[in-house]
Amino acid sequence: MPHTIPVGARSLFVTFTGWLFLLLGAGASVFALLQGASVSSLLVTAPVPWLADWLPLAMRAALVLSLALFACSIGLLLRLDWARRLFIALMVLALVVNLAGLGLQQVLLQGLVDRTLAGAALPAQAAQVVGGFVTATRTMAVLMTLGVCGALLWVVRRLMSAAVRHEFA
Repeated sequence: MPHTIPVGARSLFVTFTGWLFLLLGAGASVFALLQGASVSSLLVTAPVPWLADWLPLAMRAALVLSLALFACSIGLLLRLDWARRLFIALMVLALVVNLAGLGLQQVLLQGLVDRTLAGAALPAQAAQVVGGFVTATRTMAVLMTLGVCGALLWVVRRLMSAAVRHEFA
């Protein structure tokens, strides 16, 4: 008599997550390829000098990670446990990189603003308006980054839950 292992029903969460990140991974891969092609023109006007040294490496890493996300998403749809584990690892990596990137966001934005305003003769009132926009932009960037990190953490917790693990048995 054959031995059967009961596997949980396919949840809508895993299916939706798989399809969503499949599309995001494919889009990120195409974007990384296009960005890599145009990175040489951006290096001439980098707002922070050391950015020119690290940008090509970062673009290659982004391409590799987006292709890995694409592959893991297919694995999630097929309910492969290695894909679930690697997907969780990629989400944790994205969470850490986003949190670490908060400081980089601020440095790059300040460098861009300083460089732009250095050559512009603005009246005091206009400079205050620009300063208000910069503050609003910085605040929104931090809030969006924290929101994305919260969503990634929620996805990781759901993928580690007993019900979802049972689906991949």
